[in-house]
Amino acid sequence: MTEHLKRRIGLGLLTAYGVGVMVGAGIYVLVGAVAGEAGIWAPVAFLLAGLIAAPTALSYSEFSTRIPEAAGEAAYVGTALKSQLLAVVIGLAIVAAGTISAAAVLRGGVGYLTVVIDVPAFWAMVLIGAALTAVAIFGVMESLALAAVFTVVELLGLALVIWAGWQAPETADWSAMPSPVWAGIGAGAALAFFAFIGFEDIVNMAEEVARPEHTMPRAILISLAVTTVIYALVTWATVRAVPLGALSTSEKPLALVWQSGMGGQGKFLSTIAVFAALNGVLAQIVMASRVLYGLGKRSAVLGVFHHANKRTGTPILATGLVGGAVVAGAIVLNVGLLAETTSTILLGVFVIVNFSLIVLKMREPDAPFRVPMFVPVSGLVLAAAALALNLGVQI
Repeated sequence: MTEHLKRRIGLGLLTAYGVGVMVGAGIYVLVGAVAGEAGIWAPVAFLLAGLIAAPTALSYSEFSTRIPEAAGEAAYVGTALKSQLLAVVIGLAIVAAGTISAAAVLRGGVGYLTVVIDVPAFWAMVLIGAALTAVAIFGVMESLALAAVFTVVELLGLALVIWAGWQAPETADWSAMPSPVWAGIGAGAALAFFAFIGFEDIVNMAEEVARPEHTMPRAILISLAVTTVIYALVTWATVRAVPLGALSTSEKPLALVWQSGMGGQGKFLSTIAVFAALNGVLAQIVMASRVLYGLGKRSAVLGVFHHANKRTGTPILATGLVGGAVVAGAIVLNVGLLAETTSTILLGVFVIVNFSLIVLKMREPDAPFRVPMFVPVSGLVLAAAALALNLGVQI
C-alpha cells in the first residue's frame, strides 16, 4: 500500500469529468420539475442557478491553487478557520452529499433503463452500482476515460433534444409568453441548482492532476460555463416543444421533446439517459472516495482510509465503502428526497467555503490564482439565499 495518488490527469480529461458529473446529475430528470415551478421561464431558472454557482466556483478555483489537496473543502476550511474538527465535519458532509447525489442519479438512471429493457430495478441498481465501483477501484485514468465516453454520449443526446425542440411546433404556452413570476423562477432555480452539482467535485481530484495551480481553475470555470449554456438550450427546447401540463408531470421529459419534434417514442433518449446516470454515479464515487482518502490524513479515526493501492493508485477501501452506500441509498430512498438533501448539504458547505476564503484572503492575500474579494462575499450571500429558499421549498 502507498499513501500517494498519481498525478496523471490533464485539463481535457478533468474538464470532461466536470461537465460529465454535472450533466449526469439531473438535467435528464429535473427539467419537468423546474418547469412546474418556473413555467415557460424555466430556462431563466437554470441560468439563475448557474449564476448562483458562479461566484462559489471562482472561490473554489482560488482555493484549489492555494491548497491542492484531495480533501478539498475540508482542507480549505481547516486551513482558513484553523479548526480540524470543522474540517472533518465539512469533509464528511461532502462525502454524504456525493454519496446521496450518486444514489439519486443511480435510481433515476435505472428508471430510464426499465423503459428500455424489462429488468428488476433492485438488481439493476445492485449490479450497476457494483460494476461502477469496480471501475473506480481499477484506476482513476480508466474511470475518467470511461466517464469521458459517457459524457460524449450524453452530450450527443442533449444536442438531439435541442434539435428536435427546434423542429417541433411552438406550444400555446410558449406563444402566449406570460410575464415572469419571479417567485416561481426562484423556486425553479432552487431545484435546478441540483443539476449544477459537480463543479466542486473537480477540486477533490487535485492530488491526481498535473500542474494543479494551472489546470484546476480552468477546468472548474470551463465546465461550469459549458454546462450552463447546455442547460439553458435544452430547457428552452423543452418548454418550446412540450405543453407545461404534460412536462411538469412527466418522468421522461426529454423523450417528450423528441416525440413533439420528430415523432416516435424516443426510446433511444432513455438509453442515453442511462449513460448520463452511469457517468454521474461513477464521477461521484470517485470524488467521495478521494475526500475520504484526504480526511484520513486529518483524522486518526479516519486514518484507515488514507491509503492508495500501489498498483491501481486508488483508495480501495474508501471507494468500496462509498460504492456500497450509493447502492443502499438508491434502493431505500426516493429521487426527490435525495436531490433536495444533496442541494441543502452543498449549499451549506458553499456558505462556509466562501466565508473561509474571505478569512484567508484577509490573512494571506497572495495566491497563484486570485479573485477579487467581492467574489467570495457574493458567493456567500447567494449560497445563503439559495439555502434559505431551498429549505423553504422543502418545508
